Amino acid sequence: MRLFCCCLLLLVAASAATVFVVARRIGDQPLLKPTSGWTADGVFNPAAIKVGSKTVLLFRAQDANHTSRIGYAESPDGLHFTERPEPVLSPEAPYEKNGGVEDPRVVQINGTYYLTYTGYDGHSAQLCLATGKDLLHWTRQGVILPAYKGTWNTQWTKSGAILPKQVNGKWWMYYLGTRTDSDGKPRDYMGLAESADLLHWRDATDKPVLDRRPDAFDSRVMEPGPAPIFTDAGILLLYNGANEKLVYGPGWVLFDKQDPRRVIARADAPFILPTLRWEVGGQVPNVIFLEGDVIRAQTAHSLALIGYYGAADKYVGAMDIRIRLDN
Repeated sequence: MRLFCCCLLLLVAASAATVFVVARRIGDQPLLKPTSGWTADGVFNPAAIKVGSKTVLLFRAQDANHTSRIGYAESPDGLHFTERPEPVLSPEAPYEKNGGVEDPRVVQINGTYYLTYTGYDGHSAQLCLATGKDLLHWTRQGVILPAYKGTWNTQWTKSGAILPKQVNGKWWMYYLGTRTDSDGKPRDYMGLAESADLLHWRDATDKPVLDRRPDAFDSRVMEPGPAPIFTDAGILLLYNGANEKLVYGPGWVLFDKQDPRRVIARADAPFILPTLRWEVGGQVPNVIFLEGDVIRAQTAHSLALIGYYGAADKYVGAMDIRIRLDN
């Protein structure tokens, strides 16, 4: 498939770190689309991971009743996918029923896959965890960050992006928490949690790790994307921002390798925005939501990724992402 539509370039320097990002869509059509049954209303927001020579997507699918499940698709080239006919995770636990299992992220650590996802019971969305030795069979570990009980987040929790290795003897995870600001409006912020065993998590800070910037591309939502990447310049996290009009596009933030709470540099603009028909129109309009990526190449100062994103809560698209980091 040809590269389609060159997107935003971004250059930001802070604390002697410079990050430069170029993103291009891979093709002008979705990789995955809704079909029927449990995928009738949408196939979107995929996690991605490389397993040997194949790329695996764990995607969110919705049926006609808007119940969400997690499906599995694999590809030999990262672009042409074959979907399994049945989901690999369906709502069963009380904290999932009447809504479903949503928006997975996945990381492999010491031979175990850790799948974070949102459990939605029709009333509350809460960050949950499942583990497995393969990507087909999962053991629930329960709600790991309950809604309404955080140190600063007073509403829902979602979107756990786990660091693939320890820092200072701990495991760390960026996540989304919702709170109501002083102006009375609820907004989605990025938090940081810590764990000794990858199963039991707690807030690592008493406030979000990213400050809100009024009128910025992420003034309404700051939501982690794929698992963070360790680089020579710092911990690179690609995340999803939305403005007050709820137009979604991904940006990035660079954290200190020795202190995952400390921001070194942060994007001033998204590196891609919804423009294609199937990104602008869908269940939720004007959304590019980056949730999975696979590293194609990495050096001390550069990264080449394939990013997989949900478009308008309806489809799955792909983009080629090139990143340069200098410190």
